[in-house]
Amino acid sequence: MSDHVLYEVEDGIATITIDRPDKKNAMTYAMLGHFIEVVRRAGGDPAARAIVLTGVPGAFCAGTDLADLATIPGEERGLRGDAEERERWWPLVECPKPVIAAIDGPAVGMGAEFTSQCDIRLATPNARFAWNFAHRGLVPDTGAGSWLLPRLIGPSQALRLLYTGEFVSAEQALAMGYVDAVVAPDELLGEARALAAAIAKGSPFSHARIKRLVYEGLGGDVGGHMQRHTQALAECFKSYDHREGVAAFLERREANFTGT
Repeated sequence: MSDHVLYEVEDGIATITIDRPDKKNAMTYAMLGHFIEVVRRAGGDPAARAIVLTGVPGAFCAGTDLADLATIPGEERGLRGDAEERERWWPLVECPKPVIAAIDGPAVGMGAEFTSQCDIRLATPNARFAWNFAHRGLVPDTGAGSWLLPRLIGPSQALRLLYTGEFVSAEQALAMGYVDAVVAPDELLGEARALAAAIAKGSPFSHARIKRLVYEGLGGDVGGHMQRHTQALAECFKSYDHREGVAAFLERREANFTGT
């Protein structure tokens, strides 16, 4: 199954590619398990400063492979982990590194959930999004559609998409603020990598804390956020990356961050 989830790192940018074009990158249970492991690998890879998640051209992820799902009797279908195991439900959110989704095809069901878990979304006109869980008698399977999506586009728009399961075009997704840009298919990976390269110039020590502060802040109060913020800021002041960032500015050179 590893053949269907590819991983490579070049110039500080990790690229995770879902590669099952005959099924529009639909996920089997085995693929999903490997996908989670690959995301964990990227998160711990010192050579990777930012991550691009994509699919083979013309596809992103068509969701769960229902043919694979049908081989498991309904009463035997279990959850992928306990509620506290967020790295199994939200591997892309839990990944400490910035994650950019580069979407060139349908992102349906679980595939749409994956895009919600990414920090930034770029799409082509080939991209379409649908949270069609209500058509399968389910709630959004990772929980991202019912928690992250309303925070990204607002409760009313999110509920409409969750209730109807209707498809949203790339242009519609851009208009509602779900994707950051719509680009030509032959420009997608270049745009994603350019953005990742710009991000990779920053401190990994800072990025990990910024990401955690933002996502934890979505569900907390200001008091709790400021407690986390002051702790993170104190950690930054003591870090090598802070000293290096200041020195690089004063010496008018590029910073050599280490993530420590």
